[in-house]
Amino acid sequence: MASSSALIALLVVLGCAAAASATTYTVGDTQGWMVGPDYSTWASGKPFVAGDKLVFNYASQAHTVTEVTKSDYDACSSTANGESGGTTTTTLKAGDNYYICTVGTHCSAGMKLAITAADSSSGSPPAAGTPPAPGAPPTTPSSAPARLHAVPVLAAAAGVLVKLALF
Repeated sequence: MASSSALIALLVVLGCAAAASATTYTVGDTQGWMVGPDYSTWASGKPFVAGDKLVFNYASQAHTVTEVTKSDYDACSSTANGESGGTTTTTLKAGDNYYICTVGTHCSAGMKLAITAADSSSGSPPAAGTPPAPGAPPTTPSSAPARLHAVPVLAAAAGVLVKLALF
């Protein structure tokens, strides 16, 4: 009985470790979300994965963060006003993710961000034929972060432990 309880506790810890592998990125790093920085350059080379979090830090009421479609991103338009509270955190989904500021001409002045996130379960980029967003970093299997390999390793370790516990 004690070995079953220990095994369950170990599996819970392993599951939490896999879930904790998401990365949090502060958009624009120390500059934050504002007119001026080149967000395509900021995103370049970062291995974004579905489940990663983006933190947008900005002056309250001076900017917004609005998730939009590709066509709204390209046109710098949105019917939604987005978040304007000073800090916004969003979780990336697999595939293309688009964000703009809807205040005045901020978007057309470069306050927009396009990110393509790999599928967190496979570490693979979105399905073939899905073009990357303009300015988004290329996503290739070789650029998948090492953290993605932890999930299969943890699953294999859990399987071995289950077999050992059944002896």
